[in-house]
Amino acid sequence: MSATKRNRIIYWIATIWLGLGMVSTGIVQLIQMEEEVASINALGFPSYLLPILGVWKILGTIAILIPKFPLLKEWAYAGFFFVMTGAAISHLTVGDETITLFGPILLLLLTIISWYFRPSSRKLNQK
Repeated sequence: MSATKRNRIIYWIATIWLGLGMVSTGIVQLIQMEEEVASINALGFPSYLLPILGVWKILGTIAILIPKFPLLKEWAYAGFFFVMTGAAISHLTVGDETITLFGPILLLLLTIISWYFRPSSRKLNQK
């Protein structure tokens, strides 16, 4: 198997899982499930942030999955990176159990893998 084909497979696996994770958590935040409201409040954030985060996660997933628009993709990846590092740090700051870091860190790793292995057609400054 060529390196290009291997990279493309890694990209699509990571990107599909990233998209599923972002859309599912985005929907939970958008509809403000009771557990999610309690969780964000326990972190010290107001619940009105939930629908904002949910909408941006869903739009970011669309941006990453659709063809073209490489600058928009960069912004979406950056947003995912900031949100997931912020979530992990927030859980650490309030002393949550280590298991609460699993979701944010998994989505952070998938963000990095998807970004790193994306095809040149999905990058800025294509050559």
